[in-house]
Amino acid sequence: MLTVRAASLAFGGIQALNDVSFIARAGEITAIIGPNGAGKTSLFNIISGFYRPQRGQILIGDQDITGLRPDKRAQWGLARTFQNLALFRGMSVLDNIKLGGHIHLSSGFWSSGWFYGRAQREEAELRAVLERDVIDFLELDHIRNAPVAALPYGLQKRVELGRALAMRPQILMLDEPVAGMNREETEDMARFILDIQERWGTTILLVEHDMGMVMDLSNQVVVLNFGRQIALGTPQEVQQHPEVIAAYLGTEAAALHDHSQGG
Repeated sequence: MLTVRAASLAFGGIQALNDVSFIARAGEITAIIGPNGAGKTSLFNIISGFYRPQRGQILIGDQDITGLRPDKRAQWGLARTFQNLALFRGMSVLDNIKLGGHIHLSSGFWSSGWFYGRAQREEAELRAVLERDVIDFLELDHIRNAPVAALPYGLQKRVELGRALAMRPQILMLDEPVAGMNREETEDMARFILDIQERWGTTILLVEHDMGMVMDLSNQVVVLNFGRQIALGTPQEVQQHPEVIAAYLGTEAAALHDHSQGG
């Protein structure tokens, strides 16, 4: 579904990514892990179109999207959440989520501007679909009209996930979806991610520091360190990889080891 082929990205003399290659298979969860500064966000940014790699290609199926703007990639079925919340805090939950669905509306300039006829019908249809397929699915029905700014952090992260789902993505990119969450919120988000994969067959790319969650959810793991890809394989394979263990010296290495031992 998604291919990253020999991608390299540099900022001046800093090599953010160096010859990174992998395939995220359709309908599977591919995790991208690595210590801070490893290049995970840079990789997400070249996939989603915020940066363009100096070398290499990004493909969806057989289509080369390396030169496409982020909005064009969205039309190819790519959606993303962000490490730092990017919601419109003065708007309601429903209105924030509806923004993701507007990419699929086809009303012309005049009907949209005056909000009549076709535009009005499309908006009503969009709301009905989102309430059924996103708001109910993410268990946000009781707060659909609440302003986002009034919600606790965990629910705001769920709203951002809802906005990405409203784009009906084939490929869903989740940038640290459980960062800053407590254990209960983390377990809820992990359940939603698995449900998305099962219900819609969505291909999911996941950047996350919670190693337990990564190892439990992922079909495949890509490991970066200083912009270089040091391992690629199943969670069980990368846990035993000597370069991965060396890159995660300290508490995260212990967490990797404990998880591999069933601890």
